[in-house]
Amino acid sequence: MQQLLDTAEKIRTMEIRGAGRIAEAASAALRDYVLNIKVTNIKDFNKKVDEAASILIQTRPTAVSLPNAVQLTKRHTATEVSEAREEILRNADKFLEQAGQALKKMGEIGAKRIRDGDVIMTHCNSHAALSVITTAFKQGKDISVIATESRPRRQGLITIKELNDHGIPTTLIVDSAVRYCMKDVDTVIVGADAITINGALVNKVGTSQLALAANEARKNLLCVAETFKFSPKTIHGDLIEIEERSPEEVIDTEVLAGMPNVKVKNPAFDITPAEYIDMIITEVGAFPPQMAYTIIKEHLGWEFTKMG
Repeated sequence: MQQLLDTAEKIRTMEIRGAGRIAEAASAALRDYVLNIKVTNIKDFNKKVDEAASILIQTRPTAVSLPNAVQLTKRHTATEVSEAREEILRNADKFLEQAGQALKKMGEIGAKRIRDGDVIMTHCNSHAALSVITTAFKQGKDISVIATESRPRRQGLITIKELNDHGIPTTLIVDSAVRYCMKDVDTVIVGADAITINGALVNKVGTSQLALAANEARKNLLCVAETFKFSPKTIHGDLIEIEERSPEEVIDTEVLAGMPNVKVKNPAFDITPAEYIDMIITEVGAFPPQMAYTIIKEHLGWEFTKMG
């Protein structure tokens, strides 16, 4: 259990960050935990698995990839502990394998939407979005990237390091320079933490402002997201909780303590309406956001709408 608790804490503190990486870490942690459950009764086994799953899911309330990955990993139909354990291990291995393959597939599909000479703007640090950009570059396309700093955690600094390591010409800008620089952009490419039933995108805070600027400037916005980032619960009208993070990420607490009339709001994510998204690139194809319902039904399954 301690190893699982350590993983949960790394997810909560954003030592492990990014919706895809969070999902993979949670699946692997649950798999390793199941290997060490020492009970023989299936009810006791299921109770321990459910408790562990709950610990992982509660770490980051917005990233839908987390509960989806956990549910895909832990579900089984066995009546014996040994069979249930084996089924969960197979589920985890399958999920981790498919998650790795998804990046490659999304990169290949999304790269077709990038033209030679394009200037691409991206936000935060998304492995999915970067898979498209780096694939296009490896194909020999002459592209460059404008990357936002992505305050307050400054994930953009990770992005520019990865782009630099690939040899891709990159410009770092502060978040407030998005509209000013949009005139130089051909395509905007972002990742996703969640996609709702109506095709809305939940992603790093600032994404909606970028999308608004892109729409006003008549620039295409592509969202790159694995199918496990779509939210089945939104079929029933459930809202995705927007995580509020600590004021410490924004301002020194001692400075804040000296200003009793000031409070800090630090949402980790915002919501971009479907009408600002031109296409969602997944590992199974490129779709308009209006097809989110189809993705949830065909690639996640109805049992996911019953998740507790």
